[in-house]
Amino acid sequence: MSIFIQIFLNSLETGGIYALAALGIILIFRTSNTTNYAQGAISMFNAFVATYILIGTNLPVYIVAILGMLSAFVVGVLVDRIVISKTQNMDPVSKQIITLGLLMIFLGLAPMLFGTDPIQFPRFIYGSLTILGATISYNAILNIVVVIILVSFLFYMLQRSKWGLSIRATASNEVVARMMGIPTSIVTMTSWAIAAALGTLSALMLAPSTSVSISMMDGVQIIAFLSCVLGGFQTFHGPVIAAYIIGFASNFISYYISSIWSDPILYILILVVILFKPNGLFGKKMVKKV
Repeated sequence: MSIFIQIFLNSLETGGIYALAALGIILIFRTSNTTNYAQGAISMFNAFVATYILIGTNLPVYIVAILGMLSAFVVGVLVDRIVISKTQNMDPVSKQIITLGLLMIFLGLAPMLFGTDPIQFPRFIYGSLTILGATISYNAILNIVVVIILVSFLFYMLQRSKWGLSIRATASNEVVARMMGIPTSIVTMTSWAIAAALGTLSALMLAPSTSVSISMMDGVQIIAFLSCVLGGFQTFHGPVIAAYIIGFASNFISYYISSIWSDPILYILILVVILFKPNGLFGKKMVKKV
C-alpha cells in the first residue's frame, strides 16, 4: 500500500509538470492556430536565465522563479511581436516551420550565453513528510499545490473573465472575434507570454531532480504534445487532464509492468486510444457546413 501511495504522489508531481507545459502549448494552438515546437526551448532558455540570476544575486529561490517567469513573459511578448504577428496570413504549416526556426534559435543562443555544462538548481523548500509509509518531499508537495492552484485559477479566468472570453472567442473564430471588437493581436501576444511563463515554471520545478541543461525539457516537451493529442486540441482542459493521465500511467507501468518497456507500452496505449477517439478523449468532431 505504501508503494502505491508513493507512486501516486510522485505521479501528481510529474503530471503537474507535464500539465503546465501542455497548457502552454494548447493556449498558443487555440489562439495562434499553430503548434509551438519551440515551447520547450523557450522554457529551457529562461530556466538558465533564472539560474544565473540565482548565482549572481543569491536571492531566495521563489523570488528567482518569479523573475524567471517574468523573463519568459517578456520573451513571449517579443517572440509574438517580432515574429508571430507577421504570420497572420500564413497557413498553419508555415507557422509551424517558423516555430521550428525559433526552436533552433533558442537552442543556439543558450550554449552561447550560458555555456554547455549543466547547472544545479536548488529545491524551493527542503525536508520530507511520511504519509502512510510513503515519503514525499515538501518541495514535491509545494509543486503539486502550486500547479493545482495555478491551473484552477487560469481555468476560472478562462470561464469567468473578459480576458477568458476574449481567449475563447479568438480560439473559436479569430476573424469574427476581430469584427466584434476583440483585440485578437493582444490576445495572441498574451497567450504566448503566459505559455512561456508556464513552461519556465515547469522547467524550474523539474530542474532540482535533474539539472538546468540544454536538453532538460526534451522529454517534457514530447509528453506535453502527447497530452494535447490524447486530450484533444479542441479544448483547454483536455490536455491538462491527459497530462496527469500520462503521468500516472507512466509511473505505474514502470513499476508494475516494466521500467524498460514503460515508454513503448505507454505510446502503444495512447495510439490505441487515438484509433478509437481520433479527436482525443475530450476533443470534439469539427463539422463544417457548406
